[in-house]
Amino acid sequence: MRDGNTSGTPLGGDATGSSGRPADPGSVHVILGGRKTRVVLTGEIDAELGPDLIEAAAEAEDAGRPVEVDARYVSFMDSTGVAFLARLASRCEGRLVLIRPPDLVRFLIDVTAIREVLDVTDTDPGVDPTTPSDDPA
Repeated sequence: MRDGNTSGTPLGGDATGSSGRPADPGSVHVILGGRKTRVVLTGEIDAELGPDLIEAAAEAEDAGRPVEVDARYVSFMDSTGVAFLARLASRCEGRLVLIRPPDLVRFLIDVTAIREVLDVTDTDPGVDPTTPSDDPA
């Protein structure tokens, strides 16, 4: 997965994001718990992060557990991020839960109508402390 140590700036490009502010490199991390999977998104969720999002969605899907996406630190999202959320909502176990999305993400899920297939919460249920290997079942 890509993180803040990855430049995110194309060769010869500048370091400003779509808003004209300095770019905030996006990242996606998957945390596999015994009962649920958490995906944490930060920074700019755009086409540059696309391959990492595909990999994260496959990992979350393969885990076969309910999925929650912590979006509180997303600073920008385009259709790539919306497609990622739609994929998770349609392929993962149970209903997708979106945790503390910023206003931009709320707008995107409303205007694209994917809010109908996911739940939004402003309360963080916490990371599942049980790792899959600790699961007694």
